[in-house]
Formats: sequence, C-alpha cells, structure tokens
Amino acid sequence: MADRVEQYMALALQPVMQGAHRRSDIQRNLDHIAELARAAIWLSDIDLPVRLLTIPEGALQGFTDEIFDWDHREYVRTTAIDLPGPESAFLGDLARDLDCYIIAQAKVTHPEFAERFFNCAFAIDPAGDIIHKHYKLQVFAREHSTVPHDVWNQWVELYGDGLDAFFPVTDTSIGRIGCMICMEGSYPETARGLAMNGAEIIYRPSYPEPYVANGLWEVQNRARALDNTLYVIAPNPASYLPSPDSAFPIDTFGGNSMIVDYQGRVLSNHSAGGAASYGGAIIDIEALREYRARSTWGNWMKDLRTEQFRTIYDQPLYDMNRCLEEAPLRHAENDRVIEQARDRMYDRGIWKRPAYMD
Repeated sequence: MADRVEQYMALALQPVMQGAHRRSDIQRNLDHIAELARAAIWLSDIDLPVRLLTIPEGALQGFTDEIFDWDHREYVRTTAIDLPGPESAFLGDLARDLDCYIIAQAKVTHPEFAERFFNCAFAIDPAGDIIHKHYKLQVFAREHSTVPHDVWNQWVELYGDGLDAFFPVTDTSIGRIGCMICMEGSYPETARGLAMNGAEIIYRPSYPEPYVANGLWEVQNRARALDNTLYVIAPNPASYLPSPDSAFPIDTFGGNSMIVDYQGRVLSNHSAGGAASYGGAIIDIEALREYRARSTWGNWMKDLRTEQFRTIYDQPLYDMNRCLEEAPLRHAENDRVIEQARDRMYDRGIWKRPAYMD
C-alpha cells in the first residue's frame, strides 16, 4: 500500500529581484530570498507545516542577458552558474534549516556543452540535495538560453528521446514534481508531457506584464492544471531592478503569484506586485489521487486515444541543432528565424495571410 501523503502548505515566494551582471551580484538576491522565506514560513506554519517553497524564475540572476541583449558566451563567462555550485549550496542549507523542499530556477552551465548556458529549474530536498533538474524546452523571442532542440543530436545521445529526457518528473515524499518555466506554460504540450510522465505538482514560475494584468497568466495556469488533473504552483516576482546600479524598482511582473488545484480552482492569488511578499495554499495529494481514481468526467487524460494525435507535429517548424556549432542568436538575428517559422505556417496553409500581405 502506498504511503499516505499528509496535507501540507506550499508557498509561492514573490521577491524583489536585482539583475545580476556578474556572479557575485547573485548573493544579494539569495540573502533576500532567505529572509523572505523565513518570514513566510514563520507565519504559514501556524496553519499546516510548510513542506514546499517555490522561488520564481529570475529571482537569482534577473534577466540581464535578455534585457541587454548580451552575447551568449559572455553570459556563460560572467553570470551563468554551475549546478551544483555555491548558489545551490546556499539554497540547500536553507532547505535543511527550514526542513522543506525548495524549487528554484537559474541560468546554468552544462558540463557537456562548452560555452552554452541553459535555463534550468531544480528541486532541492530537505536534506539539501538536488533531486531534480528540468532544462527549459521553449524560450520566447528575447531569451538567449540554449534549449535541447538546439543541440538535439548530442542531447539525445546523452539522455535518449523518451519522456525523461524532456519532461522529467521526480517522485518525492510530498508528491510527484515536474517543472515548466515561464513561456513553457504557454504551450499545453509541456504540461501534458509532464502529466504523462506522472506529475502531480507542476512548478511554473514567472510571466511578465502586460500578460499578467490582462489575464493570460491566470488562464494558462488554470488550464494547465485543469487539463491534466494536477496542481500548478506559480510564483511570480514582485518588482525588478534591472541592474545593480538601478535606483528604482520596476514592477515588470505584477506579482499575482498563484496556486491552482487539480480542478483548475485558484487556491491562492497574491494580486499585488511591487513589494516582496508570498502566497500559500494547502496541497492535498491524497485528494488528487482519489479524484483521479474515481472520476469518470473531469479526469480527461485517461480517455486519450493517443494514436490520433501523433500526426499533428509530423512537419517541423524549426531546424534542429542550430546551436551545436554556433551560440544562440541575439535579438535581431533571432527575429529573422521566427519570421521563417511564421512563413512556414502560411506556406503550409495552417494560417491564412491577412489582407495587408496580399
């Protein structure tokens, strides 16, 4: 018989973050995260024990490479971190001290890919050990991170081409955990891949304005949870100082850290941004498992006739292996690659061109 998972509190931290221009800048953000985490747990533990602490994307390093269009190799040399390394060791000490799991994100080097950095979500257990890594699969137009598709042949040689290579899930004492970072949550395929690999909780950090205030963030988080009968925990930053020299923070993200349950209901939504804060909600893994076992309506994954969907993606839109030899492109060059993908949508008749293009 499976071990029972008792109800527990999960927290979505909403820190103020400073953009790092060098690795030494990261420590200030880590100190702030630790102070915020201790304050959040001190109050939230009064209800149920906090077993999971989530930290948004960018909370360690900010988004320096994206905002300032940095050269990819320069970011590797100056700001990307090793995993494990001093920064994850700091969070490991925090996890031991607080006796909880921590999920965070960083732009990291990879031992098999010289002069490349990846966007990585990672989980740390209460013993302080890294137990899970997820490398971001999908980036938006201004992000410079390498993704597995960019180095496909070598990635598949290292990790294979199964679900674990792209949608890893780790079984823990608080449930099965998977991750999708920022833009990955905009694509239903990411959450479905994690769900089909066994996820019960998905960590989905960070989304910028104006797409938080106009509702995209909430719609996506709720849909990913509802579609796959799982929890989505979505921490989002409070405000952002783009560089160590910035005098005033910019509320680039708008807060709205949220936790959504397996029926798409928002359990916690910290609607304010600006100042450091947090949201929290009770996670009931046993209720999720019972609902999956007993429902014949709202648990849709069990009804999939999977063979019918395989042809959807037979024709690729992007070329694989773009970064085996060359680093990821800067903004202007990448815009041309995106334009080529858009043209393929028209050429294949998937989209119809607007009148102004005729």
